[in-house]
Amino acid sequence: MTKDLPKKGAILQRDKETYAIAPHIAGGIIDPAGLKKIAEVAEKYNAAALKLTSAQRIVIVGLRREDLDDIWADLGMKPGAAIGLCVRSVKICPGTTFCKRGLQDSVGVGLKLDEKYHGMEMPAKFKMGISGCPNSCADPEFRDVGLIGKAKGWNVLVGGCGGRKPRIGQVLAEKLTDDEALELVDRIIVYYKENAEKKRLGAFIDQVGFDNFKEVVL
Repeated sequence: MTKDLPKKGAILQRDKETYAIAPHIAGGIIDPAGLKKIAEVAEKYNAAALKLTSAQRIVIVGLRREDLDDIWADLGMKPGAAIGLCVRSVKICPGTTFCKRGLQDSVGVGLKLDEKYHGMEMPAKFKMGISGCPNSCADPEFRDVGLIGKAKGWNVLVGGCGGRKPRIGQVLAEKLTDDEALELVDRIIVYYKENAEKKRLGAFIDQVGFDNFKEVVL
């Protein structure tokens, strides 16, 4: 049972007895029926709390191990990739879909990235941030790959991260169309997966040199 806990998206809590799970909510966008379902399931199984996370998820906290299968069946949702060496999150701002300040379609581009990469196995944990304007509400500068919408297109940044050794991503390309930005992200990920070993993207870029990395992916 313990070995399959990661597949169930279950994380042992501080009390060493209960678990938390995070249903995948692409871009943090959910309809009222989906939100109601999460609340109903949490109530049915006596969850201790619901926690909104920085990865735009809703974590259900304080669940019993023996209930996990039934909980996922009742939710009818996939687990969010909250742990493991994979693409853990694609954080998306409201962009031109909802925000008056949006310059680029962060929701459209971000959901395409989420659909293709969320949960994909990586040499290390990997996060993306997609912001539709320079206000950078999705923190793209502090993600392994970040997109920032400008008036003339997307700027793509690489190598950022938070955590114990925070670093700001470097600008790799500017003024890209949606398709160009998506294609560049794909080349970044392919090169990274094929050549890095247990390193965050920023550390891998340091290893090969930014100019060399840029030449390969561009």
